[in-house]
Amino acid sequence: MAEKRVFSLYEIEQFIREAGAEKVTEDAVRDLEREIERLANSITKKAIKYAEHAGRTKLIRTSDVLLAKDTGHQEASYMKPYTLSSNASTTNPTSKTVK
Repeated sequence: MAEKRVFSLYEIEQFIREAGAEKVTEDAVRDLEREIERLANSITKKAIKYAEHAGRTKLIRTSDVLLAKDTGHQEASYMKPYTLSSNASTTNPTSKTVK
């Protein structure tokens, strides 16, 4: 059974050529296809979560997609700047409590 394609290999090849490549291997086209599909799936899943959070279960808006796209690269590198202890002030995280 043939594999269902989301993106046309020909169009992906043309995209690569328009970007400046004179020659393109079939493996390069298929690798880019996989990466495009992975990225599209990731953004779509995040957009659905944002829409559900906004109370929409059937409608994905442009703002959901843009938010999902903009937050995609930050997740892997996100680190909390500091951790609040149980006795730390929530208004000024650098302040110390005096006992």
